[in-house]
Amino acid sequence: MDIQSASSVVLQALTQATSQDTAVLKPAEEQLRQWETQPGFYSVLLSIFNNHLLDVNVRWLAVLYFKNGIDRYWRRVAPHALSEEEKSSLRAGLITNFNEPVNQIATQIAVLIAKVARLDCPRQWPELIPILLESVKVQDSLQQHRALLTFYHVTKTLASKRLATDRRLFQDLASSIYSFACSLWNHHTDTFLQQIYAGDQQTALSSLERTLLSLKVLRKLTVHGFNEPHNNMEVMGFLNAVFERLKQFLECCRQVGPGSLCREKLEKTIILFTKVLLDFLEYHPCPFIPLIQRSLEFAVSYVFTEAGEGVVFERFIVQCMNLIKMIVKNDAYKPAKNIEDSKPESLEAHKIKTAFFTHQTLTEIGRRLVSKYFLLTEEELTMWEEDPESFAVEETGGGSWKYSLRPCTEVLFLDIFHNYSQTLTPVLLEMVQNLQGPSNVEDPVQMLMKDAVYNVVGLTAYELFDNVDFDQWFKNQLLGELQVSHNRYKLIRRRVIWLVGQWISVKFKPDLRPLLYEVILSLMQDPDLVVRIETATTLKLAVDDFEFRTEQFLPYLESIFGLLFQLLQQVNECDTKMQVLHVISCVIERVSIQIRPYVGCLVQYLPLLWKQSEEHNMLRCAILTTLIHLVQGLGAESKNLYPFLLPVIQLSTDVSQPPHVYLLEDGLELWLATLENSPAITPELLRIFQNMSALLELSSENVRTCFQIINAYIYLSATDFLQNYAEALCRSFCELLRDITTEGQVQVLKVVEIAIKVSPVLGSHMFQPVLPAVLQGIVEGERYPVVMSTYLGVMGRILLQNSGFFTSLLTQMAVEFNQEADQLLGSMIEMWVDRMDNITQPERRKLSALALLSLLPSDNSVIQDKFCGIINISVEALHDVMTEDPETATFKDCMLMSHFEEPKLTDDEEPPTEQDKRRKLLALEDPVHSVSLQQFVYEKLKAQQMLMGDQGFQALMETVDTEIVRQLQEFIQGM
Repeated sequence: MDIQSASSVVLQALTQATSQDTAVLKPAEEQLRQWETQPGFYSVLLSIFNNHLLDVNVRWLAVLYFKNGIDRYWRRVAPHALSEEEKSSLRAGLITNFNEPVNQIATQIAVLIAKVARLDCPRQWPELIPILLESVKVQDSLQQHRALLTFYHVTKTLASKRLATDRRLFQDLASSIYSFACSLWNHHTDTFLQQIYAGDQQTALSSLERTLLSLKVLRKLTVHGFNEPHNNMEVMGFLNAVFERLKQFLECCRQVGPGSLCREKLEKTIILFTKVLLDFLEYHPCPFIPLIQRSLEFAVSYVFTEAGEGVVFERFIVQCMNLIKMIVKNDAYKPAKNIEDSKPESLEAHKIKTAFFTHQTLTEIGRRLVSKYFLLTEEELTMWEEDPESFAVEETGGGSWKYSLRPCTEVLFLDIFHNYSQTLTPVLLEMVQNLQGPSNVEDPVQMLMKDAVYNVVGLTAYELFDNVDFDQWFKNQLLGELQVSHNRYKLIRRRVIWLVGQWISVKFKPDLRPLLYEVILSLMQDPDLVVRIETATTLKLAVDDFEFRTEQFLPYLESIFGLLFQLLQQVNECDTKMQVLHVISCVIERVSIQIRPYVGCLVQYLPLLWKQSEEHNMLRCAILTTLIHLVQGLGAESKNLYPFLLPVIQLSTDVSQPPHVYLLEDGLELWLATLENSPAITPELLRIFQNMSALLELSSENVRTCFQIINAYIYLSATDFLQNYAEALCRSFCELLRDITTEGQVQVLKVVEIAIKVSPVLGSHMFQPVLPAVLQGIVEGERYPVVMSTYLGVMGRILLQNSGFFTSLLTQMAVEFNQEADQLLGSMIEMWVDRMDNITQPERRKLSALALLSLLPSDNSVIQDKFCGIINISVEALHDVMTEDPETATFKDCMLMSHFEEPKLTDDEEPPTEQDKRRKLLALEDPVHSVSLQQFVYEKLKAQQMLMGDQGFQALMETVDTEIVRQLQEFIQGM
């Protein structure tokens, strides 16, 4: 690409690519895409974005195209890689001048240079760092800033490389430039402080930006540039200087006030100082030990004493709390259980911490955390009034403790309490004691304090197990507080019901449950929405608990369920609706069929909610979960939901519909639950199966549920299902079996086995294409026992329940193998006998015996030749299934089922689904459960004897081991 002539063409294309008109934009983008692999294209882009006279948008686009090109074409091994000559020229052009006037473009160029540095520095680009070091010294403020910006991005990128050689290179770089970086930072910092106190805010802001950039460079060098940073005086000197500078900058914040031009950048710099300490502590816990004392003194003085008044701000408080938390919690600072096994540095750190965290200090921190940081703020109270749903969900969901003050406060308190519970437990109990009795609604401070203390008692429930008699406290104090109906007391009502929720799984007597349900029933009618939402959450915790007893809850079920439904209608936000739906789901799941009389309203409302939640897939997931529990609770009555339910399943499991990405897993669970509880097949239910072949093609983690769904259809209506879908399903199975794990093969073949078991004729016929591989696997002796067992299960069903089909399959295979059918049959029986030990389930072992015995009586020489093996298997199976009646000394087949009984259920047992009933009825017809093996053996041997005559039969019996014959006679004597 000739640069001069190409420049104008590329410039024109870039100009068109910034157009708002797609007719102009699209062809230009296509043209630029084609040029990406042309030699010289990136040189043209460089000349364009370095030309400050051109339009900013065009230059911006040129930088972006260049940046994307580095990812695609800079590596030597990349397709259409740039030539070494062009790369060399581009590298030189990128660092000729640092004078980009537009901030955003300057940042992009810095990132772009860093990307090249990641690949080429230092080997192909040794001059980069020296040029940057020279450029940050120049007097021109723009050039200095841009060079510093680039220096930072290069350092950041090189620090992120993780290969050992790259890390060594970065460490070499760090040790060679660390002194310079420190002096640069000190210089800019001092300059800034002089300017800000001289009142020159505009110039100070410019110096502050340089301070910030040079500090960012130092952060990367300090944290990632040294293997043993504690042995480097400059590194430790810098880290100690951080504390001094932090004080100076915090004081500076106090001086300039909140409205200052520099305020935002000042706070950013202060946070960056704390990040240096936090990062160093995270990556180098042992080298940090000399800084523990100073860090704790610093953080505690600013956050927990008057020293911080008027200077601290929220993000800084969070960072200080995180610093304290990381020191308290750090495993490297704890001695081993056996003190002699401890590392010296762990003992040193522990000693420093113990000396710092005196009884007085811990008490003060504990009290301050509760009385200052746990109090609800004005903003939170306003949010409660103006946006109660956001307040309730925000409160229960919490934010990230790394960035938000409230969760950070809670996590810090828990960690300190866990490590120093002996000191802090009496402090907390005393605070509780001071707040006994109802609070004065005219005293907001007292109310907020009680809210804070109760919050802490809830968070530390597990730690306080031995120190608080919660049952007594609930009856004597908390219950009374829940009955104070004053509007302002809602603060305490909400906190107390939350507190009960925290203690339910820790310590709450089962016989207090009815009392709790009465409270919940009352608070679900509270005038305040936040109280109602919190009560619903506590209800979920109570119902979801190990100690939950349905009979205790049943008297309240109708009223509470009705109020839950009302709450679901009253709330508007997606997150809140999801939260309430989870409670409803949980209640339905725990009370099971007892829910049936009360779900009418919910059933009518869910279609409307589904329609309204079209844009909110997570809410739809919550609706699907509710529907799953609803279907399981309704059982056969769930058929009344089909007009709504089936289109929901259809949409959720259709991979051509975008929402399936979110809904598929729950949609499949709902589909399965619907089939298992369906009393009969319907055309609509059958039609949904059209979604299945695409789902099997996905072969994702949901494939197991897909197989369960297929099985459920077979149990529900084998004939309708197999006639409609078996052909397509068989094609899917053949595809799957080509490339699937052994576990997957077993899942596929189990479906085939169930189809043949439920419908021997249709099942065998429909899945015929899969069966030759099964017979072949048996004959060749499949090496995986679990697969072999499944093969024998499938073939056993065919042999026993569809013998005509077995004969035709054998004939077909004999032709394919160019063998006699009898020879193939002989090999199969031989392998079957040999691999009987692969079969572990008693049902399948009995099936094998029945299947092989069904070949008798026979005058076929091959079958007679294998007679001994058939008898061996039969006797093994008799040992498996026959139990002796001690009174009559006779044997009985324990697998026989004579009639279908509805089992008597305890409260905790799930009632049988419709599918459970179908499987029971099917079992009554299954030869494994309807034919006595003892009787069958006797009849087959008798028939063989009649066929061959006594003498011939006697000769046949002599091929069997005498001990086996003796055991056989024991089983069939008296018949």
